[in-house]
Amino acid sequence: MLLLRRCCSLTRCGPISTRRLKVAPAVTSCAARFCSSGSEDQSSYQCANWKHILAGLLAGTGAVLVYSQHRHKAERADVSVTITEKGSLLPVFSQDEVTKHRSLEDGVWVTYKGGVYDITEFVAMHPGGNKILLAAGGALEPFWALYAVHDQEHVLEILSEYKVGELCEEDLKKQQASKPSDPFSSDPERHPVLQVNTLKPFNAEPPPEILSDSYITPSAFFFKRNHLPVPQLDQASYRLQVEGLPQGVLSLSLEDLKTKFPKHTVTVTLQCAGNRRGDMNKVKPVKGLNWGVAAIGNAKWSGARLRDVLLAAGFEPGVAQWARHVQFEGLDKDVTGTSYGASIPLNKAIGEEGDVLLAYEMNGEDIPRDHGYPVRVVVPGVVGARNVKWLGKIVVSAEESSSHWQQQDYKGFAPGTDWNQVDFESAPAIQELPVQSAITVPADGAVIHHSDETLTVAGYAWSGGGREVIRVDVSLDGGKTWQVAQLRSGDKGQAPEPSPPPGRAWAWKLWEITAPLPPEAEELEIICKAVDSSYNVQPDTVPPIWNLRGLLSNAWHRVTVRLRRD
Repeated sequence: MLLLRRCCSLTRCGPISTRRLKVAPAVTSCAARFCSSGSEDQSSYQCANWKHILAGLLAGTGAVLVYSQHRHKAERADVSVTITEKGSLLPVFSQDEVTKHRSLEDGVWVTYKGGVYDITEFVAMHPGGNKILLAAGGALEPFWALYAVHDQEHVLEILSEYKVGELCEEDLKKQQASKPSDPFSSDPERHPVLQVNTLKPFNAEPPPEILSDSYITPSAFFFKRNHLPVPQLDQASYRLQVEGLPQGVLSLSLEDLKTKFPKHTVTVTLQCAGNRRGDMNKVKPVKGLNWGVAAIGNAKWSGARLRDVLLAAGFEPGVAQWARHVQFEGLDKDVTGTSYGASIPLNKAIGEEGDVLLAYEMNGEDIPRDHGYPVRVVVPGVVGARNVKWLGKIVVSAEESSSHWQQQDYKGFAPGTDWNQVDFESAPAIQELPVQSAITVPADGAVIHHSDETLTVAGYAWSGGGREVIRVDVSLDGGKTWQVAQLRSGDKGQAPEPSPPPGRAWAWKLWEITAPLPPEAEELEIICKAVDSSYNVQPDTVPPIWNLRGLLSNAWHRVTVRLRRD
């Protein structure tokens, strides 16, 4: 669709879309006005357009697209000059007129840095779903302050295609005077070793080699996945509401969770649905944070069992006749007051073997703010997106959570599905994750000296749904031959974790293998693949599992190293 727009823009003989101008109503207050800069400017603009068309015929579409990007930037600069010195070629609208366009029926208009944009056509293509409608009729700035991923050149270029006018000076000054404060200013400090994907909201992973250093991932190095600003919560005033059961609402303080319910500790690996998305991006670009292999971590979580809390709130066998889901709502909110939310199946929440925790400790200490202080839900074997942090509400329901992140995200699709045809309602929400493994040492592109004679390869392996990893196969020659790695469930020199009961293997395995270097090789392609207790194995390549959001990336992991002889 964007490619189509680019081609169309090259053949237009005017700077604005006639269709969009026709739907623009007469403007009051600031009065819509057209201030032509003269026929000479207009004819030169048309002439420039024909030059671009001719360039396309001579040099091909690819060259035109590159040329178009540079031209587009220049046009935006020219518009700024015409506004300040010659007058704009686009109509000027009041905020009142923009506000009238807040629905798909009336058109969806937004403002950004003084420009007015009709994004009606783009709503269906928005990777974030209908959340874009929250900004309808108003400014994008407060929302982009929360979702800083939008502050990228390609996003601004897409937005520029929908420009229909300028906001009148009077209303622009009002917007600038009420500029929102930075909602991320109170976020906690983070360890400088983390590799940052986005600062606002903060999303980062550790260097991969740190993961295989320790069976239990230190909280400072545990990957950080935030969708919204980290809330500042006081444990004294904290309350967790449990709703949806016959006896009414149960309100619990942090002290209640610690004193009224037995404390349980479970070692659980959490993995972001987008872990290893970078591998999919290499095949074909996807929408989402470009995670490497370290959006995963293993920790000891302690707290009250969700099952015990639900029983105390009045859960009884009859509830299972109508209830199907348990919803979670966080205390992190966007500018509209919308919280992060998710849900899991009721049988996972209430089952004795589900081991779902309302955790208030991580690795023996209070949960850090980035990881959900004072309470988060920990759902073993399930995608990280359902492990809601800063937990404020639990609802037993016949329905899934209506949250954007349950309904319009974190779902898998076929490789051939694109943003023009994707239907999120057609796919179930991701719960259990597939078998996974990755190489943490050596790094891709590393140089190994041949005098070492042997090479040690290390990494992690894990599978969702409580399925234990039973084997990791490693190849040093691109998959021609394979060797079995040594697995461990603890740190070197220490006693391993007890073997889990069948179906309750919630923690990863670290693995390692030391093998002789091939004498004549100059380069090695190292591959790992894991097998779980159901004999599920990772797919060998990315293309068959590629999807537009880059989720569930679990193909064989490959790194290439060079051998040096001098």
